[in-house]
Amino acid sequence: MPNTETVTHAVTPAQQRAALTSASITLGLVLGARGNFGLFLAPLALHDVPIGMTAFAIALHNLTWGIAQPLAGAWADRHGTARIQAVGAILFAAGFALPALYPATWAVIGGIGVLTGIGIACTGWGVSLAGVARCFTARQRPRALAIANAGCSAGQLAGPLVTAALLAYGGPQLALLGLGLLVLPAFFLGRPVDRAALEPVAPRKSIAAVRGALGEPAFVLLTLGFFTCGFQLSFLSTHLPGYLTLCGMSPAAGAWALTIVGAANIVGAYACGHLGGRASPHLTLATLYTLRGVAIFVFWQMPKTDLSLVLFAVVMGLTWLGTVPLTNSVIARLYGIRDLGALFGVCFISHQFGGFVGAWAGGLVYEYSGSYDIAFAAATISGFTAAAFNLPIRMPRLATA
Repeated sequence: MPNTETVTHAVTPAQQRAALTSASITLGLVLGARGNFGLFLAPLALHDVPIGMTAFAIALHNLTWGIAQPLAGAWADRHGTARIQAVGAILFAAGFALPALYPATWAVIGGIGVLTGIGIACTGWGVSLAGVARCFTARQRPRALAIANAGCSAGQLAGPLVTAALLAYGGPQLALLGLGLLVLPAFFLGRPVDRAALEPVAPRKSIAAVRGALGEPAFVLLTLGFFTCGFQLSFLSTHLPGYLTLCGMSPAAGAWALTIVGAANIVGAYACGHLGGRASPHLTLATLYTLRGVAIFVFWQMPKTDLSLVLFAVVMGLTWLGTVPLTNSVIARLYGIRDLGALFGVCFISHQFGGFVGAWAGGLVYEYSGSYDIAFAAATISGFTAAAFNLPIRMPRLATA
């Protein structure tokens, strides 16, 4: 499929900065709120919600997000970022409020599993980063996407601490209500992104672009590799706190580890975007997946100490979310930005299916074997497999500015 990217009108640097700021804040709020579900496993168990069912709800959240993402992305491609993001903010907040008001299994599954999944599909990477991509030229785009994604890293840095403080002060109900209020400002933050678009949204369906991409090996390989990102991140964010407790570490170690991941990811996300603008983004992706596989294997085999946990969290943080702007950059380089939301959404289904498997299978492995060894082995192997998938992709040359 040819890249038909065009620039139809001038956009001021001030408009671009406003779009970047709005998208970065949005991602910080929504990804910072949803990144701490693993901290609710034990507290909700005290309200008669089994840990296995909460893990299932988190897995269902990932799957719902993946299924809804192509539809949300296609809507944003046709109508802009503001409308879909406003709807998503309301659904996201409702998804936290439901189990807060009714702490029961059905409410956890319906709220965390379904409503927050749809909400983040309308406010997260697939909509916000596609909107940012429409505001910058091809050469500016990798760095801009990395800066926007740094907001997500800041949210990951603060999210575990805020969630842990709310849990300690008022239990899971107060924490869920607090996170629901936290995501509501996203209702207003899509408008600056639409104002700065270099290319207007396309009042047409994206199905032709999706069919064409699915027929090309490069897109299929990129999509298969994205499964690993979701699998590794969901497994670690959901089960790392419990795994550390099993290894004799403090219950607070999981929250601190996720905080360190968020801090390191601020640097890592920007560095990945910078590298993606200078080197081929698919090769940078392959490098990230390889580093993750090595880091997971080494940590799994090492004695669990404060030092080994900090080193692991730093390495994982440097590679944690850099895959998202790089994947967006690969799709934009191959197919342009007109249908980026829909195309990234289709690719993202694989990511979220991996997230579903990582969250749920991690719990099943522990329940039936009494350890996480099989899950850590799978996370290691999947990293090297994803790197192998990205290496054969061939990128078109960028035109000289």
